[in-house]
Amino acid sequence: MKPAADGVPAQDAAAIVHLASADDARLADPEQRARAFAEPLLAGQVLDTGEPAYAHAQGVAAVLRAIGGGPALCAAAYLVYAGDHLQRPEETVRKAFGPSYASLVALTRKLVQIQRAVRAAQGGAGPQQVEPVRKMLLAFSRDLRVVLLRLASRLQTLRWHAASRTPCPAELARESQQVFAPLANRLGIWQIKWELEDLAFRFLQPQDYQRMAELVAAKRGEREQRVQAARDALAALLAAAGIEADVQGRPKHLYSLWKKMQGKGLAFEQVHDLRALRVIVADVPACYAALARVQAAWPPLPGEFDDYIARPKPNGYQSLHTVVQDADGRPLEVQIRTRAMHEHAEHGVAAHWMYKEAGVRGYAGVSAGGEQEERIAQARKAVLRELLAWERDFSHPDAAPAAAPAAGAAERLYVFTPQAAILELPAGATPVDFAYSLHTDLGHRCRGARVDGAMVPLNTALQSGQTVEIVAAKEGGPSLDWLNPELHYLASPRARAKVRAWFHAEQQAQTIARGRDAVERLLQREGRTALERDALAAQLGFQGAQALYEAVGKDEFSLRPIEALLRPAEPAPADDRIALHRPRSETGGAGSRSDVLVVGLDTLLTTLARCCRPAPPDAIAGFVTRGRGVAVHRRDCSNLAHMAATAPGRLIEVAWGRPLAERAPVYPMDVVVEASDRPGLLRDIAELFAKERLHVTGVHTQRAQTRGAAWMSFTVEAPDATRLAPVLAQIGQVPGVRQARRR
Repeated sequence: MKPAADGVPAQDAAAIVHLASADDARLADPEQRARAFAEPLLAGQVLDTGEPAYAHAQGVAAVLRAIGGGPALCAAAYLVYAGDHLQRPEETVRKAFGPSYASLVALTRKLVQIQRAVRAAQGGAGPQQVEPVRKMLLAFSRDLRVVLLRLASRLQTLRWHAASRTPCPAELARESQQVFAPLANRLGIWQIKWELEDLAFRFLQPQDYQRMAELVAAKRGEREQRVQAARDALAALLAAAGIEADVQGRPKHLYSLWKKMQGKGLAFEQVHDLRALRVIVADVPACYAALARVQAAWPPLPGEFDDYIARPKPNGYQSLHTVVQDADGRPLEVQIRTRAMHEHAEHGVAAHWMYKEAGVRGYAGVSAGGEQEERIAQARKAVLRELLAWERDFSHPDAAPAAAPAAGAAERLYVFTPQAAILELPAGATPVDFAYSLHTDLGHRCRGARVDGAMVPLNTALQSGQTVEIVAAKEGGPSLDWLNPELHYLASPRARAKVRAWFHAEQQAQTIARGRDAVERLLQREGRTALERDALAAQLGFQGAQALYEAVGKDEFSLRPIEALLRPAEPAPADDRIALHRPRSETGGAGSRSDVLVVGLDTLLTTLARCCRPAPPDAIAGFVTRGRGVAVHRRDCSNLAHMAATAPGRLIEVAWGRPLAERAPVYPMDVVVEASDRPGLLRDIAELFAKERLHVTGVHTQRAQTRGAAWMSFTVEAPDATRLAPVLAQIGQVPGVRQARRR
């Protein structure tokens, strides 16, 4: 269909034209304007239940009007259903009625569509449907109009099924009984609550409903005569005492009677609710004065008095309840309340939140300010408190009641998947949080997101009621940026922990791979590639090959013990004594007798251990080997600790001596550098060694396949370890270097 000149499709423009051509007197009333707009669109249309769409909209408006809804709210009932037959409902309604109505139409239609999708996806499984529907209503609770429209719509649907005698789907009735009726109760809208319960009772338990209806109707004439007599007597009694009161008969609700009979095991004749009166007076003192007159005239039944004025119910309900015996000795329930209490009991929060007054420029364009605006704000907080308390009742039915802070509504939000599943997330949650809440792997592979069909950045804060779809790569992992709190990618501690765990696992895998490569190269040199790796690890004191690889990869375990284990042991001398050899030269190189002194002996051959490469002034210790003299280790060497644990008697004290050679000896030392790989990195580090006149005798580099990390191992010669410390500090300043240390 081609759009009209103003950008609105032709069908939508026709509806606006029809509205403009309506009678001016009618256009002054928002409800009449909405009816004129919707009538041609809804004519001949039928809802999925089979009910005519226009009749349904009229019924919803009538329900809203009965609970105190103003013309603006009643008008919304027509616009919501008219939106189903517009090509651009939100845009069209905005042009014809303003942005507030457009928002209401969009929210309500979306809630209905998601609810239908949930019902279809679950195949009508009633008990499983309660929680998703409850969360959906909470997700849209910031605009109470949406909640009230859904309550009124559900009541109208049940009324139509009852009036037309059309079978009502069990899942629809069960949802009404378990979700919508408790919501109306929590909001204090008793009219809707009681009728929803009775109609759902009728469809879910038709035999029990019929039996209750027959019991109530059996002696209706006699009971109504007795109620009328009690009403006249009470009215006369209060008038004589000078108390102005409106005495009414209280309606009977079959479901509440049935529940009381079932819960207390009572017979029908024992239920006090069968005969009841309601007294409405001017103020609170008159309530207690009327109570005194009632209990003075008729004896009260013990244990049947409740003062809900002094102790209101959590939803704000206030009234005095007492049960007395009338002149015939039959129980009679009397409720006493003020007119304001009665309005709240019948209409609940709807009586305090009129939408034509809401906001600075109101839903009907009427300004609200000062005291009126404060009253509306307090009503909004009360609604949110009640909805949160309702949520606690569902989530923790045995928990003690507690006052919920008004700010609690901002502590969570509810969003939907494209399949209409509802997810609960913390406030400020992003699409990344959403992805991790669905599945850890999906979170790792998350690369983009669509919110309500539009692509958004991954650090966009989500809002309740939005539908989120994740765009994921086939493989890959999270970004380190997600852990940066200043970028606001994650609000959920659970999602943040999963990202950290991924990076920890990746780093561990790289460490294990590095250790595995080192061990495998050693096994190839020794010609022992067929050796069982787990058996080798067990001989070295590790629980498995992975643990061995990790220790080697972290430089926490040297390859020397593995070499010693792989090579055949040298035969010991016949007398099992340690073979002592004199040094080959009195003026030998590093590691000769002139460099290391054995305490108490000066004739032992000494060698510097390759695993830790000691150099002056390192703290050192000696270990007497079989046939190779004394091996000198740094005292913090892990291999020395391992050997000392197995043969403590072979430790020997050693110390650095004064070199005798004309040329000072040099000592090899290993340097490990961890960095982010980049072109020219190895050159920059090598130039630093050359600048400091340190000779590099060996280099080994390894690059990670992901993240671009690089590890470099240098063997350098220096006259002592103190020359190495400033060089390591300079290497740490090279761009890309994360850590430089001596092994």
